[in-house]
Amino acid sequence: MSPSKVSLIRRLLSFLRTWKVDFVTCGIRWLSPVPFVVSDAPVIVFSPHQDDETLGCGGLIALKRERGIPVKVVFLTNGDAYLGGRDAESARVREAEALQALEFIGVAASDVSFWNYPDGQLRQLPVAQRAMMQQEVIRLLAIDDIAEVYVPHHADRHADHEATYDIVCRAIAQTGRPHKVCQYPIWIFWKAPLFWRWPLRQLQGWRRLNIKTVMHKKRAAIAAHDSQMAALPPGFLKRFLRPEELFY
Repeated sequence: MSPSKVSLIRRLLSFLRTWKVDFVTCGIRWLSPVPFVVSDAPVIVFSPHQDDETLGCGGLIALKRERGIPVKVVFLTNGDAYLGGRDAESARVREAEALQALEFIGVAASDVSFWNYPDGQLRQLPVAQRAMMQQEVIRLLAIDDIAEVYVPHHADRHADHEATYDIVCRAIAQTGRPHKVCQYPIWIFWKAPLFWRWPLRQLQGWRRLNIKTVMHKKRAAIAAHDSQMAALPPGFLKRFLRPEELFY
């Protein structure tokens, strides 16, 4: 197949996926009309890669920080595999971009942690390493008496994202204390089969957060992840540039 035909097919698929995302999010607005209310609770955002925190809950973070509410961000992987290769320079670039992005939405470098586990390998980590990660999650939750935690959606259709949810939630279960766990979607709407019929129950239970007043900050934060923008599928960013965020 010629390169021009391959390019045409890719553009067509991206168009269809963009349409599908719009359709699904419209269904969520109809079936889950209850707004998400920003609390005064300090939070930790667990992000598998350097940009997921900005895309999924950059607006929420900015709103919290404008009110002086403590926000900590933890990156589980070094993010070095985004273009198929693995090298220290890619990891350094992504770390610098993440710190710049978080500065735009009000998070200081002192409140950011990089755990630097291998990108794309969270699900394959040895049991002992996963146990160590869970203990570190427990320690972080205890330091500031955190009661509110943000993680990727449990079925986000990305191995590192789903592993992040699993690691954090297993750690929370070990604390024996109640924590509010909020899930932010990144890939679930995009990567679900193109003509998959979404069960109504999966469109319910979502909450929508209005981030119009801080959208300029989120846009600046997204732009700070410059190395990632060209690697994303055409149309993928559209949902994240709207003045609302979804949480489950």
